[in-house]
Amino acid sequence: MLSELDRVDRRILRLLQRDGRLTNAELAKMANVSPATCHRRTQRLLDQGFIRAVRAEIAPERVDRGVLAVVGVVLDRSTPESFAAFETAIVKLPFVLDCHLVAGDFDYFLKIRVRDIADFSRLLGEKLIAVPGVRQTRTFFVMKEVIDNAPLEF
Repeated sequence: MLSELDRVDRRILRLLQRDGRLTNAELAKMANVSPATCHRRTQRLLDQGFIRAVRAEIAPERVDRGVLAVVGVVLDRSTPESFAAFETAIVKLPFVLDCHLVAGDFDYFLKIRVRDIADFSRLLGEKLIAVPGVRQTRTFFVMKEVIDNAPLEF
């Protein structure tokens, strides 16, 4: 897929990763192309799925979601059906920011933001352990975010 991108496309992607609020004129100037060319290329990158979304990054502490937890989940069975049932249920939980199927001691890792430990405890007891197939969870509370959502290097 990377071979489909030329130097200008890669430059546009890198610039947008750093600042998705750039106007087309600013982006064109920084990429050393005309605004029309920049707009056409950016639209093509969107249409072809190189850019999945453009959105605001919210400061969690400003919206009362300052506690970050990573939860390891072990399912009671390792079958395609149990994975599918878990995934169908987990995407419906709005407090789950990320969900990754992993290899190793856990089946999934979840990234969850909450108000405080009491909020997390409530969600765990009422929602997470009620998800189909969940046998065990292990929670890791993040003490400090050293790197979060860094730009992709390519």
